[in-house]
Amino acid sequence: MVLFNQNKKYYEFIYAKEEEIEKDVIENSKLFFGEKSLFIDAKRKIDSKSLGATIPDGFLFDFTEPDNPEFYIVEVELSSHDFYKHIFPQVTKFFAFFKNQNSQSELIEKLFSIINSDASLKREFKKNIGEKEIYKSIKDIVENSQNILLVIDEEKEELPEIIDTYTDTWGKMVKLIILKKFHANSDYSFSLNPDFRDIQFADADSIKRTETETSSNYTEIDHLDNVSENVIKIYESLKQKIHFFDSSLIFNPQRYYISIRSDRNIAFLKIRKKKVRIIIMLPEDRVRKLINNYSVVSLSAPVQKFYNGPSCAIDIENEIHLDEIITVLKEKLNKNNDEEAT
Repeated sequence: MVLFNQNKKYYEFIYAKEEEIEKDVIENSKLFFGEKSLFIDAKRKIDSKSLGATIPDGFLFDFTEPDNPEFYIVEVELSSHDFYKHIFPQVTKFFAFFKNQNSQSELIEKLFSIINSDASLKREFKKNIGEKEIYKSIKDIVENSQNILLVIDEEKEELPEIIDTYTDTWGKMVKLIILKKFHANSDYSFSLNPDFRDIQFADADSIKRTETETSSNYTEIDHLDNVSENVIKIYESLKQKIHFFDSSLIFNPQRYYISIRSDRNIAFLKIRKKKVRIIIMLPEDRVRKLINNYSVVSLSAPVQKFYNGPSCAIDIENEIHLDEIITVLKEKLNKNNDEEAT
């Protein structure tokens, strides 16, 4: 692959060693993950005996949404590595940090020790959490957001099958970014697919959603596992209200979302620990006129393209005003019907 920019020809840089791609991730973490991110170089901060002798490449806190920060264990890999002998066992070890209560507690303690003992990390972490206490903030974030970010230089053909087979771990927790580096003499450029800010929306394994999707290995239980009682209540109430106004609508669980569809998709539900996010297939300005009691979230152009047109998200944190969501869905259905009639 070759890129052209300002009369320069950029050739793809082929990573020969894992240390090379790890170094690029560490040195460019703010560029890759955003100014509201905090990346911790785990290998420099943790001794080999910590965390069961399993050391990831990094820990990442994403504070882009202050009320909904995300946490990632970061593993950087070369696609040339054998998947089943190297990548699979390495990533699988990290599931224990989240699935096992003792391992999770050990992880929280280690993160607190690292941040509290490093003046620069402590200052940056406090900048993002304000007056909140550091230990409690780390504990809340890790307990409510459990992601493993796999950064790799090429796609691996084994990933789709693994993701569909291990739905409660690989399918639910692993997010994938393809990082490529290009060079024109001493000048370098990078590409990320998908953009990190879109990783919670788009299919990270590059499997595109289609209008013909039917069934999958994923269930509603997969999406509602380990969420708050409030989220379960919101989901059940919303589903009941939707079926009340149109019993023909189908709730179709996929890897990253539960789609709501008639003859085609009209919305997508993203179940989170403390809220339900619904992606609506309508222009943002129109949705904002209909929604008064929930937060409307803008989606980037690539994400809207992924969802096949103008769209935005609504964050539902309670079930009090669900009639507003029904109103928006009715408008989307009416729009679909009008398009079919013409």
